[in-house]
Amino acid sequence: MVDYKLLHALATVVECGGFERAGDVMGLSQSAISQRVKALEIRLGQPVLVRHPTLAPTPAGQRLLAHYQQVQLLERDLHDALPSLEKAAPRLRIALNADSVVTWWADAVADICQTEEVLLDLVIEDQDVGLKRLRDGDVAACLCATPNPIAGARCLHVGDMSYQPLASPSYAAHFFPAGPSAEAFQKAPAIVFGPHDQLQHQFLAQCGYQGHFPYHLCPSSEGFVRLAMAGIGYGMIPQRQAAEQLQAGQLVSIAPGHRLTVPLYWHFWRHSGQLIQRLTERLSHLTL
Repeated sequence: MVDYKLLHALATVVECGGFERAGDVMGLSQSAISQRVKALEIRLGQPVLVRHPTLAPTPAGQRLLAHYQQVQLLERDLHDALPSLEKAAPRLRIALNADSVVTWWADAVADICQTEEVLLDLVIEDQDVGLKRLRDGDVAACLCATPNPIAGARCLHVGDMSYQPLASPSYAAHFFPAGPSAEAFQKAPAIVFGPHDQLQHQFLAQCGYQGHFPYHLCPSSEGFVRLAMAGIGYGMIPQRQAAEQLQAGQLVSIAPGHRLTVPLYWHFWRHSGQLIQRLTERLSHLTL
């Protein structure tokens, strides 16, 4: 049988990104945390963490973390059935894209967070890479653009988000006076969320452009919109997020008629317990 005190130490180290911070969270010394992880490795006969160049779980560690996530959720169901057991507020670690957080996510989960007394631990990832977090055992569920579930998991199509290439009116008039063109794309600074963000590339391919383009990096959905409104660049912004700015004329499309539709899929482990099931049921009735 697995010693869950050792698994808790492993999960905390990975979540905190280091032994010292994990010790602070668990109220133990860095040495004590290290000894627990080492004891787990001795019991398994193989490493569970790669220490260099960056701290990360090995494949064996990933399997253990995924198992631990599921056990925590199943223990909550046990506490519900046996109220005499000591019960702590569950912490649900979920990977999802920043655009969902600033648009529809809060309204979708507010009731469950309040009635179930759930503490959220949100990991912000691009919609194209969030599934890796679930595969690595780092999260209990994720929201991403991938329709194919990994082994042992299920997925649900939650809805679609519509993106438009938006900029300030003055920026659009300066860089795109005749609309989108290869010459304009070569000179006009774009705004890209991060190194994994492919929306800009997809939009340019939709316009028939495959070449180099200058861009700003801005890993903040709110900052993304502020940069566009300030005339610093143009970027792919959710229509839902920019509805007020579009109506007020603060943002305009640099390519009217062009938009990208990104599907969002909710991925979760099959044996995740009733809390994930209720959250999944709530998400299944969304209208994005």
